[in-house]
Amino acid sequence: MRLKITTVGNSAGVVLPKELLARLRLEKGDSLFVSELPDGIKLMPYDPTFEQQMAVAERIMRERRTLLRKLADS
Repeated sequence: MRLKITTVGNSAGVVLPKELLARLRLEKGDSLFVSELPDGIKLMPYDPTFEQQMAVAERIMRERRTLLRKLADS
């Protein structure tokens, strides 16, 4: 898919076609996250840092379930 860079006020922007927004499950006002890769960039509808943090949190909640329950009860 080829996108054209256009002027948006004093900045530049890219218009994403409706079909691409639908595939990414994005709407106006949503955020896109950019990762730089050796051969270009990657646009993602989620924050990879947040995803890593949530994976760690889920692992801790699984491993320390009893401790977390005791903390919640006190």
